[in-house]
Amino acid sequence: MSTEAKAPLDRGTLIACCLAVAIAQMCITIPSPINGEITSAFGASGSQVAWVTSAFILPTAILELNFGVFGDLFGRKRLLILGGLILAVGELLNATAQDIHWLWIGQAVAGIGAAALFPSSLAVIAAATPDSGDRAKALSTWALSISLASAIGPLLSGSIGTVADFRWVFVPPAVIGVIAALVCLRLVTDSKAPQGRSLDWPGQLTIAVALSTLLWSVIEGSDRGWGSPVIVVPLVVAVLALGAFVYAELRSKSPMMNLSLLRIPSFAGAAGVALVGMLGFIGTAYCVSIRLGAVMHLSSLRAGMPFVVLQLIPLLLAPVLSRLLSQANPRWMLLGGLLPMAAGQFWLATISVTSASLVSFIGPVLLLGIGFILLISSLTAAAVNSVPVNLTGMASGATSLIREFGQALGPAVISAVAMGAAGSALVGKLSGAAAAVNDAGGPLAVVNVPTVGRAAQLAARDALAHGLSLGMVVCGCASLAGALITLVVVRPDASRRAAGVAASEPAVV
Repeated sequence: MSTEAKAPLDRGTLIACCLAVAIAQMCITIPSPINGEITSAFGASGSQVAWVTSAFILPTAILELNFGVFGDLFGRKRLLILGGLILAVGELLNATAQDIHWLWIGQAVAGIGAAALFPSSLAVIAAATPDSGDRAKALSTWALSISLASAIGPLLSGSIGTVADFRWVFVPPAVIGVIAALVCLRLVTDSKAPQGRSLDWPGQLTIAVALSTLLWSVIEGSDRGWGSPVIVVPLVVAVLALGAFVYAELRSKSPMMNLSLLRIPSFAGAAGVALVGMLGFIGTAYCVSIRLGAVMHLSSLRAGMPFVVLQLIPLLLAPVLSRLLSQANPRWMLLGGLLPMAAGQFWLATISVTSASLVSFIGPVLLLGIGFILLISSLTAAAVNSVPVNLTGMASGATSLIREFGQALGPAVISAVAMGAAGSALVGKLSGAAAAVNDAGGPLAVVNVPTVGRAAQLAARDALAHGLSLGMVVCGCASLAGALITLVVVRPDASRRAAGVAASEPAVV
């Protein structure tokens, strides 16, 4: 029997859910300011650093939909408690990491915990607020906790990384994860809705294989060579697994994603925008973090400040966002987000690598912050605006999966572009020990090993500046591609029904 909406939302449940989603979001933003320290400590290449973020986001993207089903079947409170504990275990693994591979494992475990926390916290609130007005207020608080966590994460990471070993950065999230689990155990009023819900194991397994092998190929291609069997074989496996996923979903009685949604032009367009828009945004964050930390060698706190400014924008715009969502057409909000993002990304590409002043980053970062919050706030509205009412939940979930895979692809694609271009720019410019270091770890290794000599480090720095600028240009082009998709495919719709649905189901960022 369903226990959906059996008890009204109490203050304790709301606090617990906000704490749970806040720690999940904080863990996404924490690594950016310490990418330079990770590079130096582990001698990591650009692709290896890209895995630090992608290893967290990938399991979140793959598992989030089915964790939502788990919550419906067995109770969302259990998932909140379990998610907090799993995230804490992953962060403890990060805090004790002795090499980059250990850090990847910790990030992946923490990402599994986050995959349980995101949908469960949202579903508990939605189940306990049948009144649309109450739901909008509660979920505005939920969304605000995400924005706060996004701003606190880089500030906390940068502060700790400046005064202590970077591994200590992962201790507070581990502690907060345990606290969140205990708070959920004590305060959350449970709910579930098992009717008509079942796990889609064939769909889950095939999409996991498809996305994982595709991401591996993209990240490792620049280091291992695009024609290498260890890249070509996973790419073939990704294509076959994606075909198997389509076959499984078409035959499933309870698919995790109804593929008929992709026949609706506006939904398909919104999905495309989610993919390329988030690829460009997170790719930009990767470029900025590598440039400030690993190339310019700024302290973790200074390297984290652009990310703090970036995440403060949603807090400043929070009072007007709900009004925009209810009154503005999602199509124009998408354009209003993508175009400023593109402008900020192209602007960042022009900033000289010799500039150590963070003031030069304020303008483009403000554009990115404004564009990002408009984009992320309107994506769900644009998706659900075009589908039947009974499919709005699946449309929102599918958009979430695609959006998060775009986030995982961002560092992967931009790392491949930036490090590939930097490597090409260094050809024939290094010799001796510097050439050996470059062969082993790429341009990032050269710029972080003083023994290769000042001339070699400057050559590597200039090569990385070229590569990262090109990466930011690619990010800007991705945002422009999203704007073009919006103009051509996402159709204007005067309906406010879907905007209301989206306002009551804010996207996880």
